[in-house]
Amino acid sequence: MSKSKWFLFSFCFCSLLLKAQHNLNIEATLNTETNTLQIQQILQYKNTSNDTLTEIYLTDWANSFSSKTTPLAIRFAENFDSSFHFEKEEDRGRTLINQITNQDGKKFLWQRGKELDIIKVPLQKTLAPDEIQEIHLSYSVKLPDDKFTRFGVSKYKDYKMRYWFIAPGVYNEDWDVYSNKNTDDFYMQPSHFEINFRFPQEYQLFSDLDISNELISGDEKIVHLSGEDRMAATIYLDKNLGFKSVVTDKFEVVTDMKDKKVTPAIKALQIDRITRFLEEKLGPYPFEKLLISDADYRNSPVYGLNQLPDFISPFPNGFEMDMELLKTITRKYIENTLPINPRKDYWLHGALQIYLMQDYVNSYYPDQKLLGDMSEFFIIRWSHASNLEFNDQYNLLYMNVARNNLHQSLVTPKDSLLKFNKNIANDYYAGTGFYYLSDYLGKEVMDQTIKQFYNQQLLKPSEPMLFQEALQQNTSLPVDWFFEDYVGKRTTIDFKIKRVESIGDSLRVSIKNNRNNSLPVSLYGLNKKDIVFKRWIDPIDSVSTVMVPKEGIRKLALNFESVIPEFNQRNNFKKTEGLLNRPVQLRILQDIEDPRYNQIFFMPVFSYNLYDGFSLGPKMYNKTFLPKGFHYRLEPQYGFRSKKIVGKGSLSYIDQKDGTDLYYIRYGVSGNYFSYDNDLFYKRLSPYITFAFRDHEDLRKNKRHFANFRTISVTRDQDPENISEEPNYDVYNAQYVYSDNNLINYYRTQFDYQYSTNFNKISTQFEYRKLFLNNRQLNLRFFAGLFLRNDTPSDDDFFSFALDRPTDYLFDYNYYGRSEAAGLFSQQLIIAEGGFKSQLEPSFSNEWIMTLNSSTNIWKWIYAYADIGLVKNKGFNAEPVYDTGIRASLVADYFELYFPLYSNLGWEPGQDRYDTKVRFIVTLDLKTLFGLFTRKWY
Repeated sequence: MSKSKWFLFSFCFCSLLLKAQHNLNIEATLNTETNTLQIQQILQYKNTSNDTLTEIYLTDWANSFSSKTTPLAIRFAENFDSSFHFEKEEDRGRTLINQITNQDGKKFLWQRGKELDIIKVPLQKTLAPDEIQEIHLSYSVKLPDDKFTRFGVSKYKDYKMRYWFIAPGVYNEDWDVYSNKNTDDFYMQPSHFEINFRFPQEYQLFSDLDISNELISGDEKIVHLSGEDRMAATIYLDKNLGFKSVVTDKFEVVTDMKDKKVTPAIKALQIDRITRFLEEKLGPYPFEKLLISDADYRNSPVYGLNQLPDFISPFPNGFEMDMELLKTITRKYIENTLPINPRKDYWLHGALQIYLMQDYVNSYYPDQKLLGDMSEFFIIRWSHASNLEFNDQYNLLYMNVARNNLHQSLVTPKDSLLKFNKNIANDYYAGTGFYYLSDYLGKEVMDQTIKQFYNQQLLKPSEPMLFQEALQQNTSLPVDWFFEDYVGKRTTIDFKIKRVESIGDSLRVSIKNNRNNSLPVSLYGLNKKDIVFKRWIDPIDSVSTVMVPKEGIRKLALNFESVIPEFNQRNNFKKTEGLLNRPVQLRILQDIEDPRYNQIFFMPVFSYNLYDGFSLGPKMYNKTFLPKGFHYRLEPQYGFRSKKIVGKGSLSYIDQKDGTDLYYIRYGVSGNYFSYDNDLFYKRLSPYITFAFRDHEDLRKNKRHFANFRTISVTRDQDPENISEEPNYDVYNAQYVYSDNNLINYYRTQFDYQYSTNFNKISTQFEYRKLFLNNRQLNLRFFAGLFLRNDTPSDDDFFSFALDRPTDYLFDYNYYGRSEAAGLFSQQLIIAEGGFKSQLEPSFSNEWIMTLNSSTNIWKWIYAYADIGLVKNKGFNAEPVYDTGIRASLVADYFELYFPLYSNLGWEPGQDRYDTKVRFIVTLDLKTLFGLFTRKWY
């Protein structure tokens, strides 16, 4: 019997046996010169539903790379990842379908939706329940570069193929077919695969499918792979033999994950321990082989460990490799065996993974600190961070988004999550929730339920409701609170000891739930650092009162061991006698919040301006690494040039809102005292209130609205060279800002109104940035300003609109030499008001101004710019102004150089002292620079 006939016979035989599965028969040939797969595929689709189908949907995620407008491309842009947009057409990948027919060769009138990676196949006759429709597909797949998702073609011409074939969609009362959005949620029911894969013989093929036959024909290898109950068919072709096999007592693990500090023998022992642990906690793995790759790990690393350079290793030998293997193996173990809807019910996989990881660390590394050996470093060992256990990271990283009001419920679809929540926070919150459940119900109950659920649902379609039912079977305690409130709501957790009363030999404790949920909480009785008792209080939705013994209790605490991921633990403590439930703690340098103390931090700070020179001093503040509602900061500094005490301070309170578009109100006051010229100082005091709005139903949208109201009171030393100018003034400012910050389309609109004793003025500003499909970028900025009243002297432009360099009488801008009219510091450019780069006349407007700034890219970060405008002053006609030049945008809005070419002044490079005409933007503020890197996560 020939190979092809044997293959067809095997396929048909399997089709008869596997009645409950789809069957995929694939013949694939790889052309390494074009990075293309030629594929002939037979899909036997079985209708496992109770509905009669008139169409079948297929997922073609290989085609999600085909253009700059697919959902995948849009997702890259939303995450500010420009690599895909600027990539060459031939490196992006696509699918070219030759034909789709039935078993008789009759063509289906298939069609793609606007998503391009979903195919609709209208059937020629209806498909009743339990019937099978055979679909024949002939197509080619251009594999993408692996720089986008770490899967595809590497620069070494190795192949990591994940979504390389057309897969049957999932029907469950309705079609659950999704576009690829780089969220790792490919959805396919357990199916039977038979694959013949042809490729050049210098490659070695690795897959967790079963390899039943391998032969060489000419310069080709032909490998036959098969698999039953599989939800993926990932294949790796490797020339460098990076994959190694470890045969454990349970099954074979194939991996290319490496750590130079760990020997193969140690890694094999670690893999063996992990597989034994997972079988003990879950149940036997049903397949003979599990493949995990370095690409799998890097797409979902152990955050924190992945940031450490190779030469820094604060953890015990092998610990980092053990954690990396644990996370990757655990995830694959669960995903390969528990079929769920990965876009809707992903949190269940995440909860199981993180819970098992915590359990593993508690079992084998019970004393491991979060910072490892760095906890003993003399600068760090005094900090609260040095006392945190390794497992405390899960609560800590989730709280990072909760404190910023960016958390999302666990039932939020995966493609609607912020990148930080998708990659980190939601899985961590889910896993911490399982740990919360375990502490409340008892670890034995939780472990028994997980194992029971795993074995009952092994390779069967599953959902969280079935896990809830399994929990309810094993405990008499309520568990609905977990699924309804912890999982089902976008909520935070905040309990408070409201009151403690002494009654005889007992204490009556009133506990308040400050949030709109019903959850249990643990109550502790403490004697100094010793736990006298621990008691779980059943779910509280408002206030609950309990009686506890009084003897030996000096303090009561809620959630003392931080098992519950609580938003605010600072109100969890109550002394039975005396004042100060939380004593004051002084610390040098910023730390992670310790809720047992009122923390005050000190750290050195410096700043620079031309007149004070470098200023150095201490900063006293209460801000921890996690933000909280009330912040204060005091920064006295010594100016080494002015030889004076300068500095700034602020108080602010942010009232976060939930469930409405108004997501916070910030109240505050700030003050500054610095030099504004040589031997001249100013004081600035500004109380303010800000209202911030967003779409609370879709946090991925970058649209924001802000309404700001403030008063700026400025007191300046009188300038002896300008005694006619009033040094002191107050300005009342109302401002509305709308922004939509995206890679492809950027919008920002601002309306501003200012009132002062001598003037009223309004202005508007509109910014637009567009990145076109041909990689051309256009930047436009429009500004218009009008004085409603201007009683200032006509020769005094201090409050006038500026064409190129605002006077900054509100002291909003970070000028390094704000009073300079010549020299390097006068060339500092801040794009505000007129936004011109050339220094033209008239340079100010005391009546109205209108300007348009534009630029477009010439080559990479080199841009051509052009500005035009009209400047109107009292008693004069409106003056037209223009300038043109070259902009070198090394880091957009942070480090840029502007070289004027032609303007009202003529050809500027041919004029004297051209170097004084060059303008620059330099941002030294660390907080501003940090925003450049965090925008892709939030």
